Amino acid sequence: MRSFLVPTILLATGLAFASPGLAQPAAPAPAASPAAAAAPAAPAPKVADPTLDAAGKPLHTAVPGVGEPVDKAFSLQQQVTPTGQEAHWFHNVILLPLITIISIFVLLLLVWVIIRYRRAANPTPSRTSHNTAIEIVWTLAPVLILVAIAIPSIKLLAAQFKPAPKNAVTLKAIGNQWFWSYEYPDNGNIQLTANMLKEEGQVGKDQRYRTDADGPRLLATDQRVVLPVGVPIRLVTTATDVIHSWAVPAFWIKLDAIPGRLNETSFVIQKEGVYFGQCSELCGARHAYMPIAVEAVSPAKFAQWVASKGGTMPGAAAEPASTTAMGNDATDATANGAMENAPTVDATATPAPSNQPATANPAGAGNTGN
Repeated sequence: MRSFLVPTILLATGLAFASPGLAQPAAPAPAASPAAAAAPAAPAPKVADPTLDAAGKPLHTAVPGVGEPVDKAFSLQQQVTPTGQEAHWFHNVILLPLITIISIFVLLLLVWVIIRYRRAANPTPSRTSHNTAIEIVWTLAPVLILVAIAIPSIKLLAAQFKPAPKNAVTLKAIGNQWFWSYEYPDNGNIQLTANMLKEEGQVGKDQRYRTDADGPRLLATDQRVVLPVGVPIRLVTTATDVIHSWAVPAFWIKLDAIPGRLNETSFVIQKEGVYFGQCSELCGARHAYMPIAVEAVSPAKFAQWVASKGGTMPGAAAEPASTTAMGNDATDATANGAMENAPTVDATATPAPSNQPATANPAGAGNTGN
């Protein structure tokens, strides 16, 4: 019995000393997933609006007398487009002198007739009924005057409706009762809504009100239309309710905005600045409170403004696409393997008939999609 216990004790002791030395196999480290391996790209920094300061107020203030009405003025506003400058020249050089000369001539003729042919000076009136020379003169003179006016007038009319070139910046102005909304379809479909800024005493606490930096009373807006100088502008107008009219005198622009119709014209702004206009078609009770404010900036600043609004410039380089087609990621070893074992589908087979609607709109909802 004793001889049996001794070997057993020795065996148990040896196993006790040997068990700590037995190393367990280490578990394999999990493979890093492709998503975890690739660090997320940092978001692109937001581009600052070059037309506003840190407080959100306009950096460019309106210059008194430029792009806005002037008290007691009777002439046209200073024009900053080629068409406007041509119209300004036509008015000042041709029409105004011609109107002045004709008016003075008719006035002098009336005064001479009143004095010369009064009863005291002409007791026996003449019975002359025709004068060939005078009749020829008063027929040819108006014809020549109209021809002289028609040549530059038709040229000016054609310039106002000249189609915009392909590189033009498109601005869509939409009239609403009683505010303007805008779209830039060529720049990522930027959308703006412009309302008239009220005076300080007309708004509540902590609400924005008009300041001298915004522009004159009844003409300042909370959102300015930003357009580049030296670049053709394609203006497209329409309306959602009644007829409005988008008019900026300094651009020589007045284009009706008609519901269900698109009107178009083009112009080129030649000078940076802030220009104001108004709706020029009676459109309801608050027709007088539909101002227009346009800020003309350099093309580089316009591109920065477009980027600050989340838009893009036409022809801008797009982000490089992945060299691996979508769904064929080289790091996904199971994507193509699953497709290899997928059943073959006959794409030319006629689908089984179904009573389900083709769109998500239930039948009879009234939205037919047309």
